Formats: sequence, structure tokens, C-alpha cells
Amino acid sequence: MSEPNPYKSEDYEWGPGGQSGTPGQPAYGYPHPHTPAYQPTLPEGVPVPPQHMPGPPQGAGAPLLSLGDITVVGDQIITPAGPMPLKGAVWNVMDMSRTEEKMPTVAIVLAVIFFIFCLLGLLFLLMKEKQTTGFIQVTVTSGGRHHATMIPARGPDTIHWVMGQLNYARSLSM
Repeated sequence: MSEPNPYKSEDYEWGPGGQSGTPGQPAYGYPHPHTPAYQPTLPEGVPVPPQHMPGPPQGAGAPLLSLGDITVVGDQIITPAGPMPLKGAVWNVMDMSRTEEKMPTVAIVLAVIFFIFCLLGLLFLLMKEKQTTGFIQVTVTSGGRHHATMIPARGPDTIHWVMGQLNYARSLSM
């Protein structure tokens, strides 16, 4: 490995061309001495360009309706995918929630304890507990775009609240 390269050409040097090999001169890819390493600040008196905040268009007003991440503002439907026109929008809802009714554990324990003392302990077996799980899917289609959102079902009456909001959105879309 200590032998010189027998295939080396005298007129070709490896690396980018135009490099000056003198010490003290900046090489390829290194900053020049007259360029600062930071971006200089604007001098006083120079106006700073306005910063635009993301959100609904200016002058759109307050939100009329909000279902999950779908918001109706003025004559537009704002979604994460972008705005859609409100006129002619098609709204759909699908209830994917379910409500289970079961006997809580405390009812069984109380029924066993009070059965020993009197037969009235069996009345604890009539206790029921309702638990709602799942989601309600709301979809909107307008202007060639489609967006769907999922709203968690907190109770059996969540679908009625969503349908009320959806019927209001349908009335605005006409």
C-alpha cells in the first residue's frame, strides 16, 4: 500500500476544479472571510413585511357551525384539506356507535351480601349500567372535494345532537 499509484495521470487532479491550493485562501465549500456566519438584521426604518396568520379568510365572520374538524364560516366550509363552497354541499352522517347495557359488579356484590340477611338483596340485581362506545362519521362533499370526520359518541343522545347540527348545515347549503 505504500507504493505510488501506477495509473495516476500527471494532468488530472481529483476534486472540483478551480481550487486554489494556497494557504489562507478559502477552499471550495467553505465560507469566504467577508461573508458573516449569521444573517444581518434589518437596519432601523426599514418596514418589516406583514406576517399572515393561517386561518379563515379575512372578513369571513364568526363560525356558524362546527362538527369535528369541519367548520362553516360565511359561505365556505373550512376543512384541513382546504376550503369548499357552502352552496350545493352534500352532507351525510353514519352512526357507528353502540350502547351496551350490563349489570355493574357492585350490584352482584351487594346482592350476595344482602341475600344472606334478607331476600331483598335480590333487588340489587335489577341495577343496570349503560355504556356508549364508537364514533359518528360526518362527511361533506362540495366543489369536487370530499372530507370525512369522526365524532366520538359520548352517550346515546350524541347522534341526535349531530343530526341537529347536520340539518342546520344542510339548510345553510341550499
